[in-house]
Amino acid sequence: MKDHPVANRHHSREYSYNGQHFPSRYSRREAEIDVVVDGLVYTITVQQEFPQSTDPERSRKLVIELGYSRSTRQHRWADRKRWSLEDVLGAVLREIEARAVEDAQHKVDEERAKAEPEVRWKAAMAEAKEQAIHAQFAEVLCAQARNWQETVVLLAYCDALERRLADADGVDDTTVPAARQWLTWARCHVQAVDPLRRLPAMPTPRDPKPDDLKPYLKGWSPYGPEAHSMGWSTN
Repeated sequence: MKDHPVANRHHSREYSYNGQHFPSRYSRREAEIDVVVDGLVYTITVQQEFPQSTDPERSRKLVIELGYSRSTRQHRWADRKRWSLEDVLGAVLREIEARAVEDAQHKVDEERAKAEPEVRWKAAMAEAKEQAIHAQFAEVLCAQARNWQETVVLLAYCDALERRLADADGVDDTTVPAARQWLTWARCHVQAVDPLRRLPAMPTPRDPKPDDLKPYLKGWSPYGPEAHSMGWSTN
């Protein structure tokens, strides 16, 4: 708890009443006290309720005020006939404790709300990276399948050529030697390009780039949650 002086700016206005002149004077009794609860500061202001009153009874009345809270909580206590401010100090302190609990929860909620987009963005990025790498693997697989299919066709052609050459045995055809030479080269080529000549290994994925992730982010930006909140789109 810490008290501090209030700015000396509250002076009564000079006025006349019943032929008597009352000059301007600083007559307010006022103070401010800071109450700190778990790092949260609450300022209690104590001041005269009627600082310009010439009635001694009214001028002695004090009022305690707390700043307005987010909810419709009591923030003002004043001297009355049935009680004095000393009687309500406990209520003031209980109000500060209640506000501290409420404000602490509000702070937690604000931090959670602030962190939620980042958490969701990170989850979306992780899923998008997984899908982008899956797409890389699928692309490699399709390329291998196409190569294998081409090899099957080439191998079938070599077999067909070999059968044709068998039919040409004993026939006086000067093109047969050249065709046999071509078949030998073709079979060597097929063997060299056959994707299953060696067992394929698991591909090494490359780190997806932002453009690789866009199709899988479902509206999120690959550049951060802030870009999503600013209306980033995949168009």
